[in-house]
Amino acid sequence: MTDAPDDATGEGGATRASSSRRARLVVAAVITLALVLVAGVAVGRLTSPTPVVPGDHSVEAGFSRDMQVHHEQAVEMSMIVRDRSDADDVRTIAYDIATAQAQQAGQMFAWLEVWGVPQAPSEPSMTWMTRPTLDGSYGDHAHGGATTGADGSATPAPSHVPGEPMPGLATAEQMTELRAADGVDAERLYLTLMIAHHRGGIEMAEAVVARSDDRQVDDFARGMIATQQSDIDAMQQMLAARG
Repeated sequence: MTDAPDDATGEGGATRASSSRRARLVVAAVITLALVLVAGVAVGRLTSPTPVVPGDHSVEAGFSRDMQVHHEQAVEMSMIVRDRSDADDVRTIAYDIATAQAQQAGQMFAWLEVWGVPQAPSEPSMTWMTRPTLDGSYGDHAHGGATTGADGSATPAPSHVPGEPMPGLATAEQMTELRAADGVDAERLYLTLMIAHHRGGIEMAEAVVARSDDRQVDDFARGMIATQQSDIDAMQQMLAARG
């Protein structure tokens, strides 16, 4: 009588074992991100007391809502590439980005709770970026020329159109492409998309710095700018190394 093949020691068994290990790693990473998000909420609650509480239509509330959405996509992109790449450099920076932005999203969620304003926006996304900067202008004059004020004088045009996609966000088609990619192709696409994503995040952070005199929001945004610029520098080197 011929013995039945032992799949546990064959190619099929090895494949199943590899898939099982990868699944366990993904679950562990998701649990870690959930814990980081909770920690971010706690930090946001502890650091939120301010003399003047931002209102529902404030620059600070708009930034906090929109940047949460922006960060959530960065976390998703980073978790996707970690499941499709074996490269230590990409997996490490993806994990760092995912954990940092999950924590920051939790912090901004907590700010909105402490401020007593809804998490859901009551106006189109990025409306806060159309509001005047602290110096009375609209900041980025490059996005569309000047308009004419009531007195006939020229005033700078807003830097972003409310309701349009946030700066740097990957499109649905790009996200689908990233999910379908593997290996070096996934790494190149992730790095390309995340560099653009970080640049968009920096644009939003610079916009809130120009418009808010809230100390905690200002410190948060300036720290985010520094961190994401450092990430961009590292990712550009990784991308260059991959041709």
